[in-house]
Amino acid sequence: MSLAAIEEGYRSGALTPELLLQTVYARIDEAAGNPVWIALRDRGEVLAEARALPAHVDAADLPLYGVPFAVKDNIDAAGLPTTAGCPRFAYSPRRSAAVVDRLRAAGALLIGKTNLDQFATGLVGTRSPYGPVRNAFDPAFVSGGSSSGSAVAVALGQVCFALGTDTAGSGRVPAGFNGIVGCKPTRGLFSTSGVVPACRSLDCVSLFTGNVADAARIFSLLDAYDADDPYARVQRQPQPLRAGPLRIGVPAGRNLDFFGDAEYERLFAAAAARMRALGHAVIEVDIDAFLQAGALLYEGAWVAERYAAVGEFIAQHPADADPAVRDIILRGGHFSAADAFRGLYRLEELRRQTAATWHAIDVLLVPTAGTIHRIADVASSPIVLNAQLGRYTNFVNLLDLCGLAVPAGHRSDGLPFGVTLLAPALHDRILLDLGARWTSDRSAAPPDTPQDRPRASAERAAGDAGAMVRLAVVGAHLSGQPLNGQLTSRGARLVRTCRTAPLYRLFALPGTRPPKPGLVRGDHGTAIEVEVWELSAASFGRFVAAVPPPLAIGTLQLEDGDAVPGFLCEEYAVREAPDISAFGGWRAYLRDGGAAADPPQ
Repeated sequence: MSLAAIEEGYRSGALTPELLLQTVYARIDEAAGNPVWIALRDRGEVLAEARALPAHVDAADLPLYGVPFAVKDNIDAAGLPTTAGCPRFAYSPRRSAAVVDRLRAAGALLIGKTNLDQFATGLVGTRSPYGPVRNAFDPAFVSGGSSSGSAVAVALGQVCFALGTDTAGSGRVPAGFNGIVGCKPTRGLFSTSGVVPACRSLDCVSLFTGNVADAARIFSLLDAYDADDPYARVQRQPQPLRAGPLRIGVPAGRNLDFFGDAEYERLFAAAAARMRALGHAVIEVDIDAFLQAGALLYEGAWVAERYAAVGEFIAQHPADADPAVRDIILRGGHFSAADAFRGLYRLEELRRQTAATWHAIDVLLVPTAGTIHRIADVASSPIVLNAQLGRYTNFVNLLDLCGLAVPAGHRSDGLPFGVTLLAPALHDRILLDLGARWTSDRSAAPPDTPQDRPRASAERAAGDAGAMVRLAVVGAHLSGQPLNGQLTSRGARLVRTCRTAPLYRLFALPGTRPPKPGLVRGDHGTAIEVEVWELSAASFGRFVAAVPPPLAIGTLQLEDGDAVPGFLCEEYAVREAPDISAFGGWRAYLRDGGAAADPPQ
């Protein structure tokens, strides 16, 4: 889903916009259990738009020819409602946001609107009535917010790029948690006309891509003065690129907090060492004044500004707001004008203190976040854990900095770690150039699925060199189904499609997400379609360890008499489940079984 790969496909004739859209919607369907999207455009409408693109075109005229993209659902797109993550707030915009118009005029194909922390208030991606967006690598963990759906849509390869917004880190934290690039431009370079404000004086439209080269190209298209945006930046002259090594600042040890996450701490130290290896001077700096500025975000002026944006609506419809979002925004109605001015005065003091830092360094390197949390933990402690994720992001917009979040390794459990490059306003192209060099040894195109992505190459190598194990799958792990990526990302390959011996019954398990069947062996059974996959012993062991009850791996008897490990289900789980054995397999049930795509709760 990179720009280069799409362009090469179109140029060679191996790809057409129609074929690419088939891939887009197949990937969206495969991940249907993750609420990435709030609204999708009609598929026929998008296909018609793709077919209407000219067959031969100069790249200068349509630089995003046939490129699929998404927008966060606090950004207007004509023909789709804008909800800002609150159905009661929804309205139908008469025109699209200026940034959306620019992208579509360049030939890009809008797929739909993505989920978010309600009213762009949160860094977790869980504060949505449409459901928490799950991390692209491990669904037990948060995706980051508030631009959660946009980041995950890119990470899952559903679109080439996506627009988000960034007020306190919403365009950077989700990038770090999902192993992609997040660009927070200098305030006022990208138009915010047609964007539901969070803090209007701080808001930026942000950009998610799979690689820095794509971010740089799309940045150039969106960097345009909009006379209709009162916050558009008049002074726009970018700082020139620097020749030779840069001075890279890293926070002093006393400024760093990883909230007990030793692996994130180790990965950040490795990132600083890598900057040195790239030839840059790495300088330790005190960022205490930066952190103090970040603490102002949820005091006085800027909480009151959130109230000015949507506070009256929430006060009138409190039951329609996420409790954490409601409490934060309604608190803004209790601050006085004097409180707001005190906050503004304090920010100017801190701005003066931080200015001295930029005389000593060119770029500040920080962790994108100090740790990552499980969705269940955030549900238990929504305010405290959310606040931890903003330690290295909250000060950026307040101090008028630009930022670029880039991947920087993985924890041992496979979850991504990211760092953010920061610089004063209008230094965006310096960051993009540095980011390109930082990621130059990384693949430009993301793998088909991010599940266990960091282990994929190692496990494929292990599979080539060691013993292989076969595994029969019967439901959500079949080719084209939502969990198939758990196999392909581990280097598994499909050996054959066949049927079991006529010894089994297949049931639609109630309440599973994504929908799954349960296979049970009994005295009276039938033959059920399965796929047999092959993967390394190490990958098989990791895969089996993650199989949740009531499913288990047992021995399946195949129609040709062969016996292989495969999915079985504990009998207690199917006592009240519908018997779908007559369909002969899960795929046939999904195709012909009507309500089968959503088993009974």
